[in-house]
Amino acid sequence: MPENSGSIVIGGIVPHPPIMVPEVGGREAGKVRRTQEALLELGRRIRRSGAETMVMISPHGPVMWDAVAVVTQAHPQGNLGRFGAPEAVFELDTDLVLASLLREELKTGGIPEVEMRHRFDYQLDHGVTAPLYWLQKGGVDLPVVICGMAIMQLRRLYGFGLAAQRAAAAAGRKVAVVASGDLSHRLSPEAPNGYDPMGAVFDEKVQEIVAAADPLALVRLDPVLIECAGECGLRPIVMLFGAFDGRRVEAEVLSYEAPFGVGYMVASLLPGDRAQERLFAGKMAEDAKAQDEAKSYLVRLAERAIEAYLDHGEKIRVRDIPPEFARRAGVFVCLKKGGLLRGCIGTVEPTQANIAEEVVENAISAATRDSRFDPVSPAEVADLTIAVDVLGEPEAVSGLEDLDPKRYGVIVSRGSRRGLLLPDLEGIDAPEQQVSIARRKAGIDPDEPVKLERFEVKRYY
Repeated sequence: MPENSGSIVIGGIVPHPPIMVPEVGGREAGKVRRTQEALLELGRRIRRSGAETMVMISPHGPVMWDAVAVVTQAHPQGNLGRFGAPEAVFELDTDLVLASLLREELKTGGIPEVEMRHRFDYQLDHGVTAPLYWLQKGGVDLPVVICGMAIMQLRRLYGFGLAAQRAAAAAGRKVAVVASGDLSHRLSPEAPNGYDPMGAVFDEKVQEIVAAADPLALVRLDPVLIECAGECGLRPIVMLFGAFDGRRVEAEVLSYEAPFGVGYMVASLLPGDRAQERLFAGKMAEDAKAQDEAKSYLVRLAERAIEAYLDHGEKIRVRDIPPEFARRAGVFVCLKKGGLLRGCIGTVEPTQANIAEEVVENAISAATRDSRFDPVSPAEVADLTIAVDVLGEPEAVSGLEDLDPKRYGVIVSRGSRRGLLLPDLEGIDAPEQQVSIARRKAGIDPDEPVKLERFEVKRYY
């Protein structure tokens, strides 16, 4: 079988604002004319590539904490009715052979997957339908495999593309892979998620990285920058790039604009010759090993505690505690996954014999007893980023002038009601914000007199 008889032949990055569809946006759709034209051009390139089927990755379909969803409905349907255009109707044909092979390759690659079939009553989401409207006008008329992104480490999501490579070869299909995703949602005060000046920095960096076809730089982006951007496209883009691992890539950003405070980028990726230096999966694994080796004692302890409890229902016993952690203190353990909070539980005052045992107790609670989230599953533990905050002694303060949200946490109390907020939280820059949020957590009205205390923390990663 010739090499190109089963391979990834083209990739695309597409935004998904429903407003760019004339039936939805009306005159406003004209404000994204460059995006529309770029999507038409990408559609023409997909048609000319000889692609026989298309994998589409959406951040607005079946998104899961611990698995990639693969749609296996034979004829998925959807429309833009929720955006005021029920007449914009889509019905696609699923490439069931490729979908089945992709699921198998994901399992082989150690990436959890789940089949989305009739029992989920899946409807095509706007991450698929909005860009598809223009791709079809550019000539795309292909069977599809619709996939959701997952909230996993970026390096693991890169493995999705590797699985797509292998599935295309096994199916003998020429495959296009399209990642749907907008960039920062925080580019102006009127933007959906508010304004953050780092949003524009993020968008500029992503455009540069995509144009250079450098997935390693994508995975190495500063997590704080990613969080500030408020984006939905990074994970699908990383999943796409994995489909070109081991190949040179001719990448072109066809357009970028942000008339509504959200970054819309259209890009095209064409595979070239094989190249040893383009085998990035191994480099990402080396990065992960180095990061693991750099973890602090308390973070490793928290990980061990969570794993033992989830796997065996056991609470580990802590031995050979370093002297600095043999004292008592309040501790918070916060879990993040893909930059998103996954659980955070802590104690203002110590409840255990020492800091190490406090970490064990609160790590288990953060993973299993934070009422804001479903319990963490064993499959998620490898993707968690853990931070442990050891609290200093609280000290009373007379007013807001004694607070600094970057340096100090705050405790607001009235009688038995007590609200705490840790320091240096993203988006909290003023003492007024800090105290207001702590009041709400404690159920204290804005006009009620309160006792204010501040505390410092030592954060371990």
